Amino acid sequence: MEMDQETQQKIQELQGMEQNLHNLVMQKQAFQIELTETENALGEISKSNDDVFKLVGNIMIKADKKKTEDDLTKKKDLLSLRLKSIDSEEKDLTDNAEALKKEVMAKIQG
Repeated sequence: MEMDQETQQKIQELQGMEQNLHNLVMQKQAFQIELTETENALGEISKSNDDVFKLVGNIMIKADKKKTEDDLTKKKDLLSLRLKSIDSEEKDLTDNAEALKKEVMAKIQG
């Protein structure tokens, strides 16, 4: 069965959307891991009455607890915002891909 040019272009567009969706999912996973690590670090800092150290390159240096806590909170907020943005982008892309897929399937089937 021979497909017309328009259908072939839509199939290619759909493949591109699926690749973009895959890339978004990979980004989302990386941000989720980083967010979890940040939340764990915040939890440990809040439980600690001792000195706080942070890793800089290959060495650990003593850090101000309050400033470190503030930095981690800002990082957590930024990561949460980025994840929310990715979720929205992922939903839009999924909806668009689903609509295009239905259109292509309808065209192929007759």
